[in-house]
Amino acid sequence: MIEWDSFAPMVVAVVMFLTIGGVLVLRPIAKKVGDLLEAMAREKQAGIENDVNHMRDMLESTNARLALLEERLDFTERLLQGEKKREELPPAGR
Repeated sequence: MIEWDSFAPMVVAVVMFLTIGGVLVLRPIAKKVGDLLEAMAREKQAGIENDVNHMRDMLESTNARLALLEERLDFTERLLQGEKKREELPPAGR
């Protein structure tokens, strides 16, 4: 038969032993998992920043090309307006 007076301290000792053992074993594992998650978050953030920088570079180059295209269009329009004015002028010999 089980003596209840010695059973309770035995249960408390086993629970305390398992708790201390669990903390000693699981704490380094939890710490490594936390470090891994933090590194993954930093890597993801760096990836997002790289994507934003890439998009910014693409927009800047597109903006530069659009500005060049507008400049060429203005030049072409001025050139065509000059030809129209020449056609309107009377010939120099008459």
